[in-house]
Amino acid sequence: MTLPLEEATSSSALATARLRRRLTVEETVHRSGLTAEEIAWLEEGRLYRFATGDDALAAAVVYASALGVGPAEARELAGLPAPPARGRIRRLAILAALAVSIAALAAAIAFTGPSRHSHSAPRDAAALPPPWKVRVDVLNGAGDINWTRQVASRIGALGYRLGRVARANRFDYRSTAVYYEPGGQALAVRLARTLGAVTSPLPGGSNPRRLVVIVGPHRGP
Repeated sequence: MTLPLEEATSSSALATARLRRRLTVEETVHRSGLTAEEIAWLEEGRLYRFATGDDALAAAVVYASALGVGPAEARELAGLPAPPARGRIRRLAILAALAVSIAALAAAIAFTGPSRHSHSAPRDAAALPPPWKVRVDVLNGAGDINWTRQVASRIGALGYRLGRVARANRFDYRSTAVYYEPGGQALAVRLARTLGAVTSPLPGGSNPRRLVVIVGPHRGP
């Protein structure tokens, strides 16, 4: 059952951005691809519930992107002064500013050490390359191309470099999985945790920075 907007219990900056748009948590789940639980963690400041600080920051960026929060609004919600007026800013600079602002909103900088759940994360997680240095091919493994494209969009919003978005060799995959080439298991685990998927090795390959996501049936709301 979806709570009315006025019954929202959180007064965080992220919750404020959602309420400005008169969105329920259920509607935000549909927009962002995050779970209701992950949204609650973000809005209530329980970022320690994510496996790592990177996961929390990625979720915050996805959340803000789904709401259409721009750099100016993000800075306002975070209590930061407005930047001076400038000319045209390149797209990468805008994205960087947005990421920094969302980091302030989510207080992800509070992650200065391992979280309470870090025992389940790879020990070398801090040394993993950033998402934009990892290529991800997304394949339709259940026959639903629209759901496959939504998953691909979410992966792209996390900063990964999207490769092919196409059909798999068959449509009978029962769940979404992240496949990795030799040496890429830690990268696969990081992405799989965000997607709520499992991981599996590919039979060959030589590029540890290439992942293949085969998208299974859409489950949940």
